[in-house]
Amino acid sequence: MRFKDRRVVVMGGSRGIGLAIAKGFAAEGANVAICARGAEALEAARKDIGSHGRAVFAARCDLADGAQISAFIPEAVGALGGMDVLVNNASGFGMTDDETGWDASFRVDIMAIVRASQAAREFLQADEGGSIINIASISGMRASTRSGPYAAAKAAVINYTMSQAAQMARQKIRVNAISPGAIEFPGGVWDRRKRDNPHLYEATLASIPFGRFGTAEDIADVALFLASPAARWITGQNIVVDGGQLLG
Repeated sequence: MRFKDRRVVVMGGSRGIGLAIAKGFAAEGANVAICARGAEALEAARKDIGSHGRAVFAARCDLADGAQISAFIPEAVGALGGMDVLVNNASGFGMTDDETGWDASFRVDIMAIVRASQAAREFLQADEGGSIINIASISGMRASTRSGPYAAAKAAVINYTMSQAAQMARQKIRVNAISPGAIEFPGGVWDRRKRDNPHLYEATLASIPFGRFGTAEDIADVALFLASPAARWITGQNIVVDGGQLLG
């Protein structure tokens, strides 16, 4: 129970990586708050996380809307009695190199992290330290011909993580990023591509030296490590979790 009675807020926690992270913290004794846009998925996630017997707060929040983020953070802090860890997980998945793609990536992948972190900082400071974990992507570490806006936004997340870490170090707030490779989970991007674009799915699978797609739990385990006392001297880092995919 590494996180017994700790307070963890996961932005975008109703499915996939966010849900796995929230469940991982709850299994280790944390009380968890999550948000997402869809009410049905949010309620299912709340029940799933709550199966570990820990307090769970869930509320709808459109992470493209700054006002909703500003309202959710203090509401979550009030429900949990404080905040020790903030996980910025959501993505707008801006894939198309047009106004729509760039707008989705900017508003969710970048500005949701900026806004949530700024709103959370005073609460993390009030508790004499804390941890912020930003979910980036290996797409932000190389050129992309399929998803330019998404890749550029994730590159910005990696850089902003370093800036956050430098800015918040005096308050003993550690800030790190995780860059997943191709992660497959029900309803996720690679689950859909398995059906809609099997050629790309198989080509990507073949590019991963470990011979499989990652799971949401692969990322959750690293998030728990980064938020734990075992990572107490780690800040401003981007941890790649990709089964060697970037090596190809």
